[in-house]
Amino acid sequence: MIKLFATDLDGTLLNAFHNVDRTIADAIRTVTDAGAHVVIATGRTMLSNRDHGFDGLPVEMCGANGSIVVGREGVLKTFPVNPELLELLIPAFPDICFDCISLDGTFATASAEVRDAGFAADPWWRRIAMRGMRQAMQRSIHFMTPLSEILKHEICKVNCRVGDPARSDELKAFIAEHSDLVVNAPFSPVMFELTDPAVNKGAAVAWLANHFGYTEDEVAVYGDGGNDIAMLSRFEHAYATANGSDAAKRAAGNVIGRCAFHAVPRHMVDTVRAQQLRDGYTRIE
Repeated sequence: MIKLFATDLDGTLLNAFHNVDRTIADAIRTVTDAGAHVVIATGRTMLSNRDHGFDGLPVEMCGANGSIVVGREGVLKTFPVNPELLELLIPAFPDICFDCISLDGTFATASAEVRDAGFAADPWWRRIAMRGMRQAMQRSIHFMTPLSEILKHEICKVNCRVGDPARSDELKAFIAEHSDLVVNAPFSPVMFELTDPAVNKGAAVAWLANHFGYTEDEVAVYGDGGNDIAMLSRFEHAYATANGSDAAKRAAGNVIGRCAFHAVPRHMVDTVRAQQLRDGYTRIE
């Protein structure tokens, strides 16, 4: 019996406009009313079930690629990066805007203009679709933050975008050289999403399942991209959306419909209803 459903957001749970709509909200309520848990496993930072359009829906969150685990009542666990990484990384690439994410906020090493320039490599349709979310997130970012101030905070994840291919290769080489301190699991090739090497969505979902007393075969996971691979590879009940990457589909072994047609919320509801029919409509415990 599936007792915990963990899902990525963009390209997976959310609709084609990267929003939570009525179908998604109703599916979450149906699943949680049956006694199961819905967990948002995302590269985005989520510190509350009021974030990103969920408006108090009964979800748990493995945010920032699994480095911040949040229950319905607050933060349960963090997996911060080693400060040594920041001391090496930020001085080595002074021209790159790094977003250093903590429970205290996001601390950017450069200006808003430099940060925005990193989105120029995105296709036009993605820039339009993500503009509102990017502007909302930017209001909570502290720009031009010196390293000395960043080191005062427990940093869980570091994001950046690098448009210059040569500079991107240099950063990839740095990550490979310091694989004992950092791993990169981006949702798209233009992104860098850096966490501690032990951190990924799969490990965070497994930690949360154990926290609730569930085994890993009582977990179903959904994803579509690069930062979902560890999660999709780890769990037996794993599903990639049809619009997902080939790597995600291989890792999952099961492919369902497209996010634009609500494949994930429908699959979760169908799974719960099938379990209830099999077990005589009992509530999941």
